[in-house]
Amino acid sequence: MLRSLAQSELESFPSLDWSEIAPQLTPACRTALEQVLESFDGGILSREQCLLLANADGDDLLGLLVAANALRCELAGNIVTYVVNRNINFTNICFVGCKFCAFSRGPREDDTYFLSLEQVAKKAKEAWDIGATEVCIQGGLPRDLSPFYYRDILRAVKKATPKMHIHAFSPMEIVYGVELTGMPLADYLAMLRDDGLDTLPGTAAEILDDDVRQILSRNKLTSAQWKEVIRTAHSLGIRSTSTLMYGHLETPTHWVNQLQLFREIQQETRGFTEFVPLGFVHTNTILFHQGLARSGPTLAEHLKIHALSRVMLAGAINNIQVSWVKLNRALSQLCLHAGANDYGGTLMEENISREAGATAGQYTSPEDFQSLILEAGRIDGATLWQELWHLLRPMSLPGLSSTALILIIFAWNEAFWSINLTSANAAPLTAFIASYSSPEGLFWAKLSAASLLAVAPIMVLGWLTQKQLVQGLTFGAVK
Repeated sequence: MLRSLAQSELESFPSLDWSEIAPQLTPACRTALEQVLESFDGGILSREQCLLLANADGDDLLGLLVAANALRCELAGNIVTYVVNRNINFTNICFVGCKFCAFSRGPREDDTYFLSLEQVAKKAKEAWDIGATEVCIQGGLPRDLSPFYYRDILRAVKKATPKMHIHAFSPMEIVYGVELTGMPLADYLAMLRDDGLDTLPGTAAEILDDDVRQILSRNKLTSAQWKEVIRTAHSLGIRSTSTLMYGHLETPTHWVNQLQLFREIQQETRGFTEFVPLGFVHTNTILFHQGLARSGPTLAEHLKIHALSRVMLAGAINNIQVSWVKLNRALSQLCLHAGANDYGGTLMEENISREAGATAGQYTSPEDFQSLILEAGRIDGATLWQELWHLLRPMSLPGLSSTALILIIFAWNEAFWSINLTSANAAPLTAFIASYSSPEGLFWAKLSAASLLAVAPIMVLGWLTQKQLVQGLTFGAVK
């Protein structure tokens, strides 16, 4: 019989090594994890093995967490990415009535709001002026919305900030836009893409099981509609995130079903940028107060879903994000050791989780992210690229643009040393990052840069001759 883990054991698992925990696992659990550790491919697991891992407890759960961290090292390295962005929730008026949402309001309530196109554009411009490269735009679904309002938002934001990455409109909003305009889904998405939509949030998924969805929200899009929107968007070159809400009335079987679905879609489309587990914030929700859901995830569940997704999605979706706004500081860092490699975005203002009762705040500055990442013993991706650029800029060749040089650095790292900074073959780059400020580090950095520039013409010929491929490049994960 598996023993239950104390909170202290869960909090201290990052100190464990695979060789230390592996002998304590049940044979079936150890076999499953070793298969993925050896192949770096979660698709090798049978459904029975996935369910076994999803229900892991005791030493098996510790083994899952440690194995997920080892996979993260191999598949994503020690760099933690994030993007400087702003959340813009343009209205809280919504007729859908999701029981897990405390953000929405009826049209006659005192605290409703609806931002004009000018106000949305102003918020985007404010964000751009203080360093944001992305806006995430979502809102409630008010009745009688102007049929082309979502398109008009895109136009307004692109006019105010032409280079801003727009990550906007859940599949639920897309379905509503199709209903309002009467356009075919593919044509509607193509229109949004052509007017500035860059990526799509894979939200409104919650649990993609219609029996569960009937309890969570009777009026929301079906599982089939969600999948159709995502597949169509991917086919049109609009990439998206993938999400799962956990800690309410779902079971580990639902986790497995959804992760297997995301892996299947990714194999078809290659359109998912990352997977984002979203913990249910229960405090102010009807779902909890009606006794339909438990009081949010346990510590074990928070860690398990991040670890399980890393293992099951290995080789398909290698970017696992922590939704810091739903977690506290320490827990978000702990999830970085349970398989996650991405911190999401700064957000600047966040309303949906806050209204539900989340207490992590509405904004995490780049400086705060850097502190969180360094405390966790990892490398801040944004700062790393800035430092590399400042160091190598004096060595750039005449006529070589800054974007091209950074592309050379990235390509060289990928091609020769791998992004995995913990492997033996990454030692030269690791040493460079750790000691570039010393005279010896600077010497070796310049020597490395010289070898890099020697092969650069072959590696970036296409980039240098087709400038459109580097326009709008940002070095942060696409949210």
